[in-house]
Parts: sequence; C-alpha cells; structure tokens
Amino acid sequence: MKDKIFGVLQRVGRSFMLPIAILPVAGLLLGIGSSFTNETTIATYGLQKILGSGTLLNSLLIIMNKVGSAVFDNLPLIFAVGVAIGMAKKEKEVAALSALIAYFVMNVAISAMLLINGEITADGQIAKDVLEGTVTSVCGIQSLQMGVFGGIIVGLGVAALHNRFHKIVLPNALSFFGGSRFVPIISTIVYMFVGILMYFVWPVVQNGIYALGGLVTGSGYFGTLIFGIIKRALIPFGLHHVFYMPFWQTAVGGTMEVAGQMVQGGQNIFFAQLADSANVAHFSADATRYFSGEFIFMIFGLPGAALAMYRCAKPEKKKAAGGLLLSAALACMFTGITEPLEFSFLFVAPALFVVQVILAGAAYMIAHILNIAVGLTFSGGFLDLFLFGILQGNAKTSWLRIIPVGIIYFILYYVIFTFMIKKFDFKTPGREDDDTETKLYTKADVNARKEGGKAAGAAAVTSNDPVSELITRGLGGKKNIVDVDCCATRLRITVAEPDRVRDELLKQTDSRGIVKKGQGVQVIYGPHVTVIKAKLEEYLETAPNEFAEDAQENVLETQNNSVAETENVDNAAQASVPVKEEKIRKTAIIYSPVNGIAADLSTAPDEGFAGKMMGDGAVVTPTEGTVYAPADGEVEFIFDTKHAIGFQTDSGIPMLLHMGIDTVKLEGKGFEILITEGQKVKKGEPMMKLDLEFLSANAPSITSPILDTEVEDNQRIRLLAKGEIKAGEPLFAVETLE
Repeated sequence: MKDKIFGVLQRVGRSFMLPIAILPVAGLLLGIGSSFTNETTIATYGLQKILGSGTLLNSLLIIMNKVGSAVFDNLPLIFAVGVAIGMAKKEKEVAALSALIAYFVMNVAISAMLLINGEITADGQIAKDVLEGTVTSVCGIQSLQMGVFGGIIVGLGVAALHNRFHKIVLPNALSFFGGSRFVPIISTIVYMFVGILMYFVWPVVQNGIYALGGLVTGSGYFGTLIFGIIKRALIPFGLHHVFYMPFWQTAVGGTMEVAGQMVQGGQNIFFAQLADSANVAHFSADATRYFSGEFIFMIFGLPGAALAMYRCAKPEKKKAAGGLLLSAALACMFTGITEPLEFSFLFVAPALFVVQVILAGAAYMIAHILNIAVGLTFSGGFLDLFLFGILQGNAKTSWLRIIPVGIIYFILYYVIFTFMIKKFDFKTPGREDDDTETKLYTKADVNARKEGGKAAGAAAVTSNDPVSELITRGLGGKKNIVDVDCCATRLRITVAEPDRVRDELLKQTDSRGIVKKGQGVQVIYGPHVTVIKAKLEEYLETAPNEFAEDAQENVLETQNNSVAETENVDNAAQASVPVKEEKIRKTAIIYSPVNGIAADLSTAPDEGFAGKMMGDGAVVTPTEGTVYAPADGEVEFIFDTKHAIGFQTDSGIPMLLHMGIDTVKLEGKGFEILITEGQKVKKGEPMMKLDLEFLSANAPSITSPILDTEVEDNQRIRLLAKGEIKAGEPLFAVETLE
C-alpha cells in the first residue's frame, strides 16, 4: 500500500513538470518586458530614444510583458490540462480536452452557487459582505479563489476518470458514446457536482491553507530553514514538486495586495510585483523566501562540490571525470539543473547528500535573513539571477549579497566534500574501481538499483489482451502495421504487405467482416470500434516489432479447418431436419428517408455494406438533398463527420443512415445536421441536408445504405421497393418470426 501511494505521488510530481516547463519562457518574456519598459531603468541607462514610450521596441516589449503575464494569470487552467495529460495513461489528448471542459464546468457551477446564495450579484459584482480575496474572476467567471489547487483538483480527477472509462463498452444503442467519447461526458457530469461541493468545502480548505501558511510564515527564519531542508530532501523521491508548489502558487506561501489585487503564493507575488515594479521599492523577501536561496548553492555551492570531486579523482581518471563534472557544474550554474550532481552523491555516498540537504536548507534561511528577493521561474541558475535580480537592480532585490555568501558556500562545499570523500573513500566520479565506468548518475540509476533488476523480468510478461494480440497477428504482425485508425464502425488499417493479412484470424476477433483494398484493410466491428482501436494501440506500444510467425498461424489455420469441418457436419445434420413453416409474429415498416432510387443492399458499391457486415436493409441513391426520419423514434448519435446518423425507432429497431460511400473522408463537408443527439423525431421530420453537387463530385458514390444494424436471429428483412421512391414511402420491412 505504501509503495502504491509513493508511486502515485511520484506520477503526480512528474505531471507538474509539463505546466512548470512553460514558466521559464513566460518568465523570460515577463522579465525582459517589465525590465526594459520600466521608466527608471530606461532613464538610468539613457535608452529613451531606443526604448522610450512610443518606440517600436517599447511596443514589442509591452506585448512580451502582457504575454508573460497571461501565462501566470491562467496557471490554474494550464495546470488542469497539464496534470491531466501527465496522469492519463493513454489517449492524452482526450484527457486534455476533458480537463478543459471540466475546469469551466466546475467554476461555472461554483459561480451559480455564489449567485444563488447572494455572494455575487446579478451583474457579476462581489457582494460587500464577502471576505476580500475569497472570490475572483477565473477566465471571466466569478468563482472561488482556488489558485492552482483548483486546476490540480480538475487535472487529477479527470485523469482518474479517463484512466477508468476511456475503454468503457456501452450497450449497442449507446455504443457510439463508448470509449474515449465517454470521458468528456462523465467529466462534465462529475465536475458539475464537484463545483457544487467545492462551494461548501473550499471555504473550509481556505481557512486551513491560511492557517498552514501562517504557521510557516509565523515561524520566521526557522520556518524557511525547515522548508528548504524538506524540499531538497524530497528530490530523490521525485516528490519535491508536490511539496513546494503550494508555497509558490497558493495562499500557503502567503498573500499580499499588489496593484490593488490580492495575490496568493510566493512566486505569484513576486511576478505581480515585477509587473508593477515601478511602484515597488523592494520586492518582498517574505514571498521569495521559498526560492531566493537556490542561487547561493546552485551557482556557487554545488560547483564547489564538483571541484572537490574532480580534485579527489584518481590521476588516470581525472580527464574523464573533469569533462563530466565540468558540464554538470555548468548546467547547474546556468540553468539550475542539479540532478547529475545531486544524484551522484546519493548513489555512491548518501552522507554527501545529507550534507547537501542541510547546507541547501540553510541557504534559503540565509537569503531570507539578508532580505534577498530574487525571483525565479524554474530553478536558481544564473539566467534567472540575471533576469530577476541583476536587471531589476540591487535596490529592489539585494542580489549583490548573494555573491559574498556564495563564495563562502563554494569554500564550504569544497572543504566538506573533499574531507568526506577522502576520509570515507566515497566512490565519487573518477574514484571508481578500475573496472567501473566513470559516469554521472541519474534518477534512472537510483530507481534501477531500488528495483533490483525487476524490470528485466517484466519483459517476459505476455499480453493480457488476447483480442488485440489476435488482431495484430491477423494483420501480419506489428511490423506489418503502418497506421491504425477507425471510422464509425470500422477499424481502418494500412499495412505494409497485404499478403500477410490473415482473414481467418481476424474473423476470430468477433468482426462482422473484412474489406481489403490494396494496402488498406477495414475490419468491421460496429459502433464500439473506438474501444477496440484504443486497446489495439495500447497493445502495439509493447508488442514485438516483427512480422507474425507463419508457424503459429499455420497451427491456428489447421484448428480453424477442423472447426470448419465440424461446422459442416453440424450443418449437414441440420439440413436433414425438416424445416418448420415460419409464422410472422410482427412486422415493422421502415420508410425511405430520401427521394431517390431504391435497390437491394447487395448492390451497394462497398463490400462491407453489400455483404451485410454492418446490418441488413436497403440502399437509396438520393435525387434530392433532404434526409427525413424513416420512422418515429429517437436520434441516438450523430457522427463527428456528419455523414451518418444512428437512429432508434419507437418499435425498437436500431438503425444507421449512412449517406454515401466513404464520405467519412469528407470530414463533414457537404452535410448539414438539422437535429441533435437524443432528440425525439416523427416520421418525415427533416434530419439532414445534403449538398448533392459537392457529394457527387467528391465522394466515391452517393448511394446510401439504410440499415437495421442489429437483426435478431428470429428476424428477416424484406425489401418493399425498387427503383424510384419518394421520402416517406415504404422501403423495407423488418419481420419478426415466431
């Protein structure tokens, strides 16, 4: 249980990295834009003619400032989408869209509750008795101030729903809504209620957050020390993002009024002050206490440790170790990426990492004591120091105090690491045994050691998805599969070598039929094909990249022949039994949905339809452009490409009105839908408009199959019309036998 929780928290931490990755770029734009549009800075350096108000560069820098601010202003939404993508296991684009929808739904539901309870007025104004800072505008919606917590709640919840339901199989009548299409539907429903729940829960959470933030900030410099130690100590476990993010982005890290707005979170406060730097005498060190100390040990301290490791390396390995340590130290100094160095301590000498944690934690406290207020976007490298410290001026940031402290830290790291490496003979880079490669270690190495070689055994695990495995073999193996796609009812595959496709294997996967055209293979499964596609794509990710083995297929073919022989014997036995006279119990009439030319389904210019692989019925070639309801019933679904409508008659017949052949490729062009999903319609009510001129010119055929998609064993289809037919005239009968 503990390992499972740990694994989930690791994934949560990794999922934060996607939205965090945009912060350096946004911070760069905001830093440059605000620095070089600041009138004081321009006057100090005499740049009025180049950067003064009204110049081209000034306009560009103002735009950069606004663009950077847009990212920080909408971080909750970015986190909602980013975390959903990071936590979703498959079909991440569906999770992203669902998170976007859920985020708006949740905030709209909260807004409605605020309106109902009089906390915001009808014109969107906040009521006078509402505590300041608790209600804010979220993408134009008046909602509770949830900060990135709101986005994380959405991202994690939607990802959980997505991973649970993206392969769901619904009953035939609702099968179009199955698979990945179900995720935004269930997310909308769930987050409507989450929004209502948050209205009652979040004020309590807000009070707790303020109390926690007050505890840390109220602990003064000691609280900063504890924060720094915990953050660095969590790095080996990948959980530091989970820990520090609330301090950076929410009220846990404090609140402050900046430019008339209540801002929450240390990083948000800094960037709000940066955007309003003309009115700020000195940036808040209480806000930057959660990151200013990083410049001390990342630019100065850890490079001192790297020098110590180089000096302690064996003479014959100094050259190799020097190149590796120099590149790692430069990465640490300029970008703040510390993993190559820090994980080398942890892997070969955990005691050195303990020293690093204590010294780094102390650096946060020292920066706070010295009133150093330098912001950052991602990590404490020189680039961020230049943008958010040096460029802003010492008067606003006290960045010059970093230098003397940094020099002391460089010496401390160098002396302590040198002493401990030599005293305990730690195998740091360059001191390995002669048969061990000199290298810098990463988190992957740490995890590999923890796993103890378990990963090697995992490769031997066989697939637990026999259907996808059989489909893959039937298509000639993963190496033979070039592309996987699907339409409304068919799995559409492009193969490299069509001769390798084995129909007899594909038929065992419960397919209704197979259509082959050159390198294109269409396996017909019905409306639940989206689930089959999702599972197949997941299987192919880990399947061996090779052609299917002919020997295995020959064995299966022999088995199939035996089954076929058995079936032939059974059929022969059944043929000898006298056929009972059939009596019709009831008849349902399906009427033509268009004016046109009616014909038997077998004449359809498509093997799948002609072979009745998707159902039985008739075809009509339209001569006029309006499609009407073929009976009283309900619109079950409308395909995304508008070319087909799923329909359920009041008599219980599931139907598919497929207008034209291969019209899915037109991506909705030539079709106008007049009804909505779930709408009840009467026979003869208009459902769709067709641009016959466009369709005739761009589709292989406008002949349109009108199908009963689920003909029961005791049912049969009888064609009632051939040749010219009017919309509303009987087309075929569905007869149910006793």
